[in-house]
Amino acid sequence: MPNPFQPLQQALRTLVENAEILPATGQAVTDMVTPDIEEIYDRHTTGEATVDTVWETDARSLYRTVKPIPRTQEHGFRYFVDGSARTYFIGTLLEQGRSTPVQISQVGAAMVKREDDGRIRVADGRHLILLTLEKSQVSEELWQELEQAIKGVPGYDLCDSATNNTYADMLGLREPRPRGAHRANWYMRQMEVELAQSVPRGENTWLVIDGSLGNEFENWRGAPLVGVAKTFRRDSQFKLGSGPRAKRLNLFTLLKDLKENQRTIVFPRSGEGKIVFWYVRIRPQKGLDYPLMGVVKVEMPNPDREPVDSALVDRISGWLIAERTVTPYGRDRRWHAHLYPIYIAERVIRARFYSEEVLRSGIRWPFQVT
Repeated sequence: MPNPFQPLQQALRTLVENAEILPATGQAVTDMVTPDIEEIYDRHTTGEATVDTVWETDARSLYRTVKPIPRTQEHGFRYFVDGSARTYFIGTLLEQGRSTPVQISQVGAAMVKREDDGRIRVADGRHLILLTLEKSQVSEELWQELEQAIKGVPGYDLCDSATNNTYADMLGLREPRPRGAHRANWYMRQMEVELAQSVPRGENTWLVIDGSLGNEFENWRGAPLVGVAKTFRRDSQFKLGSGPRAKRLNLFTLLKDLKENQRTIVFPRSGEGKIVFWYVRIRPQKGLDYPLMGVVKVEMPNPDREPVDSALVDRISGWLIAERTVTPYGRDRRWHAHLYPIYIAERVIRARFYSEEVLRSGIRWPFQVT
């Protein structure tokens, strides 16, 4: 097999010829993002932790029981999008008394389509390899040479870990290696948005994006979609009603009484209601480790800002509950809240990623591309 990292040859040679490189022990070390990255993203997009209004047409009850709606009865969800990112530390660059980690990231996103007979096929995908350094720690001349070396090479990009790094900024991360890993994750989210916009869909053809919806969906006027988060912020507070009968619930109090095949009332993500959200229990709490297991958070664009139709929310929730029928139990620790087509999309992405062994054999310091 040809070396998949051959296109990086000129960029890496530029680093070696213009600066000193301290190789990573073992040639490449995996750099991880914060484990609860989805919860962090949810906290970033939802704004205030306290919600004091509801946003649906029938708001009489805190919980609503819904019936599972299988694909054979009504095939609502047809497209599913997920993304993944892996970052590797391959060495440290020393130049003019400054230093920066050198990282390589594999970033990808995939969209799968489910046919009426249940078969799932790949509809579209993105894959990118990033070379990441902290630009402020590199001379302008060297950075320009790196840009020139990678410019025009399809599937590769040069990335500055210090800028446009929303995740790392939210966490207050200053160390460049964690920032590089989070920067790759941000690329992944952008790919997911691109895929959501890439395939023409009708008004009855719904798409599911894994995770919370970004603020770019606040004015969404495209075909219908929802974001489904397996993990989400846990500091949410819900202030319901007014006067002496008002109730204040935290997230755990709200969800501990949420039964199987039930959803909560719909809440606005902000006071304007451009994106709304609710929770659905897709698996019984019995036998699970804690109250939030088996629950997903659903987000939906609402550009008209009007209270959403309760019957529509019931249908969407019914589709989601029916998705529990096939589960990746034993293959993913998030099985209790995983949707199988999302799991398939994730596997499609990771199948395109090169293994650490391939990376280690393909890139070696001081400079040798095999």
